[in-house]
Amino acid sequence: MLKIQKYTIKGVKSEEVSLPKEFDVKANLPLLAQAVHVYEERAHVGLRSTKTRSEVNRTTKKVYKQKGTGGARHGSRRANLFVGGGIIFGPRPVKRELTLSDKLKVQAKFIAYSVKAKEGRMIMVSGISKVEKTKIAGELLKALEKVTTAKKFTFILSEDARGAMRSLKNLANAKVVSFKDANVYDIFTGGMIIIDEGVLEVKKEETKVEKKSEEVKKVTKKTVVSEKPVKKVVKKTVAKKVVKKTVKK
Repeated sequence: MLKIQKYTIKGVKSEEVSLPKEFDVKANLPLLAQAVHVYEERAHVGLRSTKTRSEVNRTTKKVYKQKGTGGARHGSRRANLFVGGGIIFGPRPVKRELTLSDKLKVQAKFIAYSVKAKEGRMIMVSGISKVEKTKIAGELLKALEKVTTAKKFTFILSEDARGAMRSLKNLANAKVVSFKDANVYDIFTGGMIIIDEGVLEVKKEETKVEKKSEEVKKVTKKTVVSEKPVKKVVKKTVAKKVVKKTVKK
């Protein structure tokens, strides 16, 4: 089992905590690199643009007469040779369409968690939901800076810690993301990852519900399989009775 260090709100080391099996994934670095690349590319809006000579707002009057000047022939100040003229082969707006399937997104996210935990750049803090003031959040961050020697932090919180989200957002070196909304890019480029204790409790409840649903599915499959031969036997017995009646007649 993959384990991470647990701390209190005051930055005191308490014990090691084992993560759920979803976090302990074999590192697929090509998939991780692909996912980060997709998020980086989609972050660019793609609106950079330069004006060509047809878009520049300048006079169309001929610069000077065609012959007799000793200079090159020019018909407009919009040419790229002149200052303020159009730009040749400049950047144009590009729409990026890189995508990832939902299955790969989830897989890459837990790979990022696993890599961070194995490198020692992921810890857990208990009682983050009690942090409801920016002053307390600042004290927590200073304590974690001393313990971890990190300069960039990403807090991954449960839904119960909404009050802590507001106070932690005010800090300069901290980024706050809910566990549901966290993606590969947030985790991989987030520096030191700080997980709320409530996240693991929610995850354990989800795994229990999944196990129960799987057990129910198995039971229903068994009942469906057992019903089929019973129906066939009933049909055969009915057919035999009909044959016996016809023979007697």
